[in-house]
Amino acid sequence: METAQDKYLDSHCSFRNDALDWLERQTNIRTNYPRMLSGRIQGGFLYMLSRMVRPVNVLEIGTFTGYSTICMALGLPDGGHIDSLEVNDELQDLIEDGFERAGVADRISLHICDAVQYLRQECEAGKKEVYDMVFIDANKREYPDYYGLASTLTRSGGFIVADDVLWDGKVYAENVPGDRQTQGIVRFNDITAGDERVETVILPVRHGLSIVRKK
Repeated sequence: METAQDKYLDSHCSFRNDALDWLERQTNIRTNYPRMLSGRIQGGFLYMLSRMVRPVNVLEIGTFTGYSTICMALGLPDGGHIDSLEVNDELQDLIEDGFERAGVADRISLHICDAVQYLRQECEAGKKEVYDMVFIDANKREYPDYYGLASTLTRSGGFIVADDVLWDGKVYAENVPGDRQTQGIVRFNDITAGDERVETVILPVRHGLSIVRKK
């Protein structure tokens, strides 16, 4: 249900794109969990972050239908590129259609794969400090694994951004639920807060965004 705050934020956000409007409609029609879509406010933030950071190489862990991917791609500098990882091959046609409609297909490589396996292979191949920015929005149980591997692949001064880190308030509830998804996010938040190699802040945007800067 759209709140008064949601309506106000929407009316004061200049970020608009016809391809993203189409993708949002298609996501609601064609997927079981359209709530997973980033949406225009968070999408606008990712676009703005991409414009500010000006990353040449971006890693996205969890494409879903490609909304957040497009937002970041629209903000890339000339020559910028995104590697986006998605495990669900049934979404591939929709994702690629959205990329084409937004005119950013040439800036994105979509990898249909298990994210942890992909990241491990990259690290085992000796790759280090490849990415200027990483966006994590995939299996919450695996957030600590994503972070551990992505940290190696992120350059000094680069950013790791993670979605859903407040998890509808479950992470700071008086009795924190013991399910694996909640516990995965709790561990991720504790790990990043205690990691002396990084600086971290959590923004209460949507379901919580963690901004981690590698020193």
